[in-house]
This record gives sequence, structure tokens and C-alpha cells, in this order.
Amino acid sequence: MRTDNQREGYGGVAIGLHWIIALAIFAAFALGLYMTGIPGFTPTKLKLYSWHKWLGVTIFAIAVLRVLWRITHPAPPPVAMPRWQAAAASAGHRLLYLLILLVPLTGYLYSLAAGVPVVYLALVPLPQLIEANDALKPVLGAAHEWLNWLMAALVVVHIAAALKHHLVNRDGTLARMVPFLRR
Repeated sequence: MRTDNQREGYGGVAIGLHWIIALAIFAAFALGLYMTGIPGFTPTKLKLYSWHKWLGVTIFAIAVLRVLWRITHPAPPPVAMPRWQAAAASAGHRLLYLLILLVPLTGYLYSLAAGVPVVYLALVPLPQLIEANDALKPVLGAAHEWLNWLMAALVVVHIAAALKHHLVNRDGTLARMVPFLRR
């Protein structure tokens, strides 16, 4: 597998970054749903919050790498499709990139506004960008939650579109990101 993007599909680096981020987002989302459903303030809940934050920091770091890779390695040209679908796909991808950065950032700032520092992997204290702030805490918490739900909805649409292109159109769109589907 080539590392650079080609006319027929994405290269190994873009594919690897895509799937690592996708799996980490699914894990962080599921963990977020689970941990917020635990009543009270327990040691287990605190541990899960730490894991959730570590996933968020990891996603953010890999997302920055992915954006830099995408800027320096343009995507392959899109398959033939109606103009409105191409525009929707482009807008959807741009919004996904933005959300992949904003969701962890709002979570990080929410934690800081709550007065809880983020210590990556219990080893590396991250910068205290803002002080604890009771007025900002609910705003950032709501932003983090709603951006997560927006990203979840967009991911469902993204998956549905990829499956539609693969199963209905049979145009090779999904194979561009899943190399074993290439002919």
C-alpha cells in the first residue's frame, strides 16, 4: 500500500489516520455515554473520566496530524456524482474535520472551567488555558455535549452515504478508504 494519495484512493497514512480516529471517536463517545450514566461520584466514574479525557487528547493530537497531512496531501479526485452530492460531501467532510477538533477542545476547556486539570495518561499535565469558572462551566459542558451529538449524527450520515455509494451506486467511493475493497 502506498503512503501517498493516488487517483484510485487514499494512501496508507490517510487511511490509517482515518480509521484510528474513527475507532477512538467511537470509543470516546461510548465511554462518555456510559460514564455520565453512572450515578454519584465513584472511583470507577473518576477513572472512566480520566480515560475519556486521555482519548480526547489523543484524538485531538491525531486530528491535528490528520489535518496537516490532508493539507499537504490533497484527496483523490471525487468519483462522478451530481454536483449537489459533491457539495454535500465536501461540506460534510469539512464539518467532520472541524468537529474532530472542536469536540476534544470543548471537553478540555470544560474540564478546566470545572477546576479539574487534565493530566494526560496521569503523567503529563496539560496547560491550564483558563481558570476555574462557574459561569463558563455549563456553557462549555453544553457545547461539548451538543457538538458530540452533532458529530454522531454526521458520522451516521457519512456511513450511510459511503454504504449507499458502495451498495447502490457501486462507484468505488468506499474502496478509496477500504483498500481490500479495491478491484
